[in-house]
Amino acid sequence: MSLLHLLVLSPFILALFIPFLYKWFRNVHTGWFILPLPVLLFVYLIQFVSAGPGLGFEPIMETVPWVPSLGINFTIYLDGLSLLFALLITGIGALVVLYSIFYIANKKDEPLNNFYVYLLMFMGAMLGVVLSDNLIVIYVFWELTSLASSLLIAYWFHKEKSRYGAQKSMLITVTGGFAMLAGFSLLYVITGTFSIQGIIEQSQVVIESPLLVPTVLLVLLGAFTKSAQFPFHIWLPDAMEAPTPVSAYLHSATMVKAGIYLVARFTPVFGGTSIWFWVVSLAGLITLTWGSISAVRQKDLKGILAFSTISQLGLIMSLLGLGSAALYFDVAEEGQVYTVATMAAVFHLINHATFKGGLFMAVGIIDHETGTRDIRKLGGLMALMPITFTISLIGLASMAGLPPFNGFLSKEMFFTGVLDATGLEVFNMQTFGLIFPVFAWIASIFTFLYCLIMLFKTFFGNYQPEKLEKEAHEAPIGMLISPIILISLVVIIGLFPNIVSYTLIEPVMNSILPGFQFDVNLYHWHGLNTELFMTLGVIVFGSLIYMNLGRWQETYFFLRERDPFNQVYDRGLDGLITGAQGVTNVQMTGLLRDYFAYMIVFMVGALTVTMYWFDAFTFAVDPDSMASIPVFAAIIVALTAIVSLSLPFIHHRVSAIIVLGVVGFLVALLFVVFRAPDLALTQLLVETVMVVLLLLCFYFLPELKKEDFKPRFRWLNLVISISVGLIVSLIGISTLALSDTAQFESISEYFIENTYELTGGKNMVNMILDDFRALDTILEVLVLGIAALGVVALIKMRFKGGEDV
Repeated sequence: MSLLHLLVLSPFILALFIPFLYKWFRNVHTGWFILPLPVLLFVYLIQFVSAGPGLGFEPIMETVPWVPSLGINFTIYLDGLSLLFALLITGIGALVVLYSIFYIANKKDEPLNNFYVYLLMFMGAMLGVVLSDNLIVIYVFWELTSLASSLLIAYWFHKEKSRYGAQKSMLITVTGGFAMLAGFSLLYVITGTFSIQGIIEQSQVVIESPLLVPTVLLVLLGAFTKSAQFPFHIWLPDAMEAPTPVSAYLHSATMVKAGIYLVARFTPVFGGTSIWFWVVSLAGLITLTWGSISAVRQKDLKGILAFSTISQLGLIMSLLGLGSAALYFDVAEEGQVYTVATMAAVFHLINHATFKGGLFMAVGIIDHETGTRDIRKLGGLMALMPITFTISLIGLASMAGLPPFNGFLSKEMFFTGVLDATGLEVFNMQTFGLIFPVFAWIASIFTFLYCLIMLFKTFFGNYQPEKLEKEAHEAPIGMLISPIILISLVVIIGLFPNIVSYTLIEPVMNSILPGFQFDVNLYHWHGLNTELFMTLGVIVFGSLIYMNLGRWQETYFFLRERDPFNQVYDRGLDGLITGAQGVTNVQMTGLLRDYFAYMIVFMVGALTVTMYWFDAFTFAVDPDSMASIPVFAAIIVALTAIVSLSLPFIHHRVSAIIVLGVVGFLVALLFVVFRAPDLALTQLLVETVMVVLLLLCFYFLPELKKEDFKPRFRWLNLVISISVGLIVSLIGISTLALSDTAQFESISEYFIENTYELTGGKNMVNMILDDFRALDTILEVLVLGIAALGVVALIKMRFKGGEDV
């Protein structure tokens, strides 16, 4: 196991000790025990950052076998893309932990141990997602992020809104995760490997596969739900019920960017195809527009930031979609033109993490120091909270795309990317290409508008102390350190953008578009070009709308704060619950007869459909190939049939169990006749145990009143019984026929040849149970153990008390 494996596992290991540290050191805030870990991980990862153009490190791959027979290994792959995300997870994670120490008080009733265990679990899961190369391992960590984030969102579980938000995020992201797993399975079917690097090497095979479209859609469904793309964005605003450190961590830098990571990681596989280009870019463009428009009508500061995050994620997603067109042209000169969009996506991803993380923390400070986040109650805080105001001003200016901050640079590159897209002459872009710059410009106007609303409604105007729960004042320095660091990065990257050109952006570009050449030269002044005029238009129109905001605020658009797609979710969930209750009421009748009938009908139906689907019903049996039946074997079969037919006529259940045991013993005798003593011995042991167990159970149970079936139920039972016998007979005949015509080898030959070599045991039956199907055996033993405990419990209930069972 390498250091990179330990890097992923270290948060989980530390989480094991948190309950003890919390209990033993109650006077010390638990966050101080957590803080060193993300700092150390960040310092370790920073050594891989490139020192200059073309000096990026060679990707590292370390493998620990997990289930090698199925191609599932814990493989760590560190390249430019995974390094960038790992730095965000650990770097911003350290700042969030520091911020949380001052944000969440160390009170006796505050379960800090739970909070930090969930946070560490989430950190480890995110590192696992971005550093794993194996699809199944990624899926495991992917779902773990959903679980950990839901626990974090529901940290204050006494609030109904927290529970609602946690449930919604869990249902939507986990459902997307299931779809993604199906997509991964199709990728395995196509390529025969779970390794992403192995799949990238076979990208042409994937593109030419008839399973391409369902694979793309299923994988993207997982990415879109996780990154809150339209219409799956509705879980993100409700997730704002989480403590602000969680919002800053999950929704600015980590969890919501997992879908972005997945799309970037699979661009070398699916890029250059029209399905990938249109689905990714259009979903991103719609999300960008819808998120920016919805943010304008929010009254809660975190609500505005939530829809802002949705919008910015849409921006990055649309750029990744547009940039994937470069792979259509390969690494030729024409393809180089369309790499700008991908470069803009990577640059904005870095910028978004800095200014959005700082803004979330600033909003948390406002909430912490005033008791509210409602912009209708806020105002005039500039003089009372000057540092928070400065942090917010820089963060909002960057998000609005104003110079000289980093958001301006990435927004200009965004405009360049959408303008370049109009020059594409593939994927019907000649007809529809113009929608990208038009919608990008409209969305940017609304982005500028909600930044103005946040700034002026919070820090300017009249101070309204009567509407606040607390007297407003500046936050303690400990709470300000983290947002100051993040906002400082906004300024530094804005003034000196090329410090990330070849250290971070170029290695990431090499991962997303391998083989391409990049000139990552970022600068502010590009002359009087279209992008600059688009920016000026955004400022002018955004300002005009803000100045006339009073005319809009009473309109239906502004008053309807909640997203209308929430109704679809709520009604869908209610319908699902009602439907499940209806099915349960039909199924759970309390009658054992009904339960058996359901199970048997299902099994008969599934077997019939499967046999028919694969054209497995065949009766071409060669009589000459059948062995003769000895007289004593025929006698045993006849006895077994007679005893079995007598069962329905036995009314006493103890007698029925004994007779049923006789059937089992006759079958064991049949095994002896056919020279299978091991199987006969196993059958005898199982049959004996079951008979004794059932006798013990039924002997102590009270006699039940015999059910009086109506005639129609008797006929139904007869039909079910006949169908079971018929399907079993047909399967037997078909198996015999197929063994002759299809030349299928008996599976017993495999066990005969390999049992001793693979297991070291000579008893083939025992080795099948213990080695070849050990997992099934363990589960069967578990079921029997549970049944035995049930029997003991029933017997104890029968006794009056004092007896030892």
